[in-house]
Amino acid sequence: MAQRTQRTRKSRTDALSRERIVEAAVELLDADGEGGLTFRALTERLATGPGAIYWHVRNKDEMLGAATDAVVAAALDIEPAEPPASPQDEIRAVALGLFDAIDWHPWLATQLATQLSRSPWSSVTPRIIESIGQQVRALGVPKGSWFTASSALMHYILGAAGQNSANGRVLGAGVDRSEFLDSVSTAWEKLDPDDYPFTRAVADQLREHDDREQFLAGIALILTGITTAYPPA
Repeated sequence: MAQRTQRTRKSRTDALSRERIVEAAVELLDADGEGGLTFRALTERLATGPGAIYWHVRNKDEMLGAATDAVVAAALDIEPAEPPASPQDEIRAVALGLFDAIDWHPWLATQLATQLSRSPWSSVTPRIIESIGQQVRALGVPKGSWFTASSALMHYILGAAGQNSANGRVLGAGVDRSEFLDSVSTAWEKLDPDDYPFTRAVADQLREHDDREQFLAGIALILTGITTAYPPA
């Protein structure tokens, strides 16, 4: 009888894989944010008991880390180009993968900041820094500057993508982006010309800008700085 109970318990935990639990966690996070991710909600979504989930994941922090890592891994799973792309192209692909992931998953930016600060030894930070750092090395940057150049790219990518995602959340689904930018640009144009000459001068550029194009332009500026400071041998 004991052997049968043990086999039944093992078959249930095998059927409910860690990957399926993490997938369900991502779905809950996308729908309701961090507050919506509870073990009770997971058991309801997966039609199982809490014990089966605790078999794979010990607590909510571990669940959030696993969900973050799964989304980042998918974002960085980039098909190799034919012919092989340049390091600059690879970095742009990594950057856009993370930009889109943060845009699609509103909770991700906060979790990435948490992971980078609290547990940089976990899989998320090395996964990101490796995907960028290999291309920085391929650019011919000297070894003593690998970390600096990679960190500059990583912080820009995560910061700019996170800000873009935050802008979308603040505006909400019912706000027209073009109308909002037009109102901000108009307000900037009315600022005191003596106190805010530059802000007034770029007001029209704010009105017309595209978020993805601006993001990639920032990547291009950083790459230009890196290749200028460390020209290939």
